Amino acid sequence: MTKNLKSIHPLGKSPVITDGELVVAESGAIIDYLIQTYGNARLQPSLDKTHDWVDYRYWLHYAEGSLMPLLVMQLVFKQVPKQSPWFIKPLAKGIGDTVSQRFLNPQLKQHLSFIENHLVQKGSFAGEWPSGADIQMSFPLQAMQATRSLAAYPAITGFVERIAANPAWQRVVERAGPLTMPGE
Repeated sequence: MTKNLKSIHPLGKSPVITDGELVVAESGAIIDYLIQTYGNARLQPSLDKTHDWVDYRYWLHYAEGSLMPLLVMQLVFKQVPKQSPWFIKPLAKGIGDTVSQRFLNPQLKQHLSFIENHLVQKGSFAGEWPSGADIQMSFPLQAMQATRSLAAYPAITGFVERIAANPAWQRVVERAGPLTMPGE
């Protein structure tokens, strides 16, 4: 029997997990909880590796705090014209195109360059592969690859390919199906 998400968490949104009586929501908090509780000192750098530990915390929160809002805005501005009445569609499309050209695309390019430079220098997001930060960053980068060419970003492309080749990710795809983007 499938539970209604509101019966698990007041917002009724996913991701959310339960562990006994404990409810944990938000992807970064879920990854952090699972690693702290069940990770046996794996998937995150130790505190004595200060730079890797700081990178881990940064990228764990960057994915949802900095990168995903841009992707959600992009999705919304693509969908508004499709969902608008016929007589408003041209105006909605013009606004969406302007926001994309003047704000979203330059911001995404800046973020992609930032991520690319980090991956070129470090090979992963934080310490040994894979870390919780790599797991957290996998979704926004896979989502971007599903909606645009990342050919200008070979380190990001390699990272996404590395995720796709990971046996754990392949088990996820077997159970849940391939990643699909709304409106695509």
